[in-house]
Amino acid sequence: MKTIALIAHDARKADMVSFVKEHDHIFKKMSLVATGTTGRRLQEAGFNVVCKLSGPLGGDAQIAAMAAEGKLQGIFFFRDPLGKHPHEPDVQMLLRICDVHNVPLATNRATAIYLLIGIDGEVENPAKNKILK
Repeated sequence: MKTIALIAHDARKADMVSFVKEHDHIFKKMSLVATGTTGRRLQEAGFNVVCKLSGPLGGDAQIAAMAAEGKLQGIFFFRDPLGKHPHEPDVQMLLRICDVHNVPLATNRATAIYLLIGIDGEVENPAKNKILK
């Protein structure tokens, strides 16, 4: 089973829950992990989610570690690009880890749709997929 991570800044949590609900036929086929508050909101919406710590308390770092260890097939991170975030260094570290380890990352609805299509279409590892070489 594919494992994906879901993260959303406070201003984008409702959007994340809405997105997952709209595409529940795909997300319910996956193992979901999320930062604390985002995960709880998704659980309240009826999804089975493993919750890590809240992002500012280390949840972003926990998910980055999973990405570095090859335990995630993708990350959906609905960011608030206009807000100030005290844990911005953790956010930047997560983005860097995704780049270093070639983990697909969607930071808005448009890229999330394409990532979801790819994950659902059995694209396990874009670096190894001959079509994407």
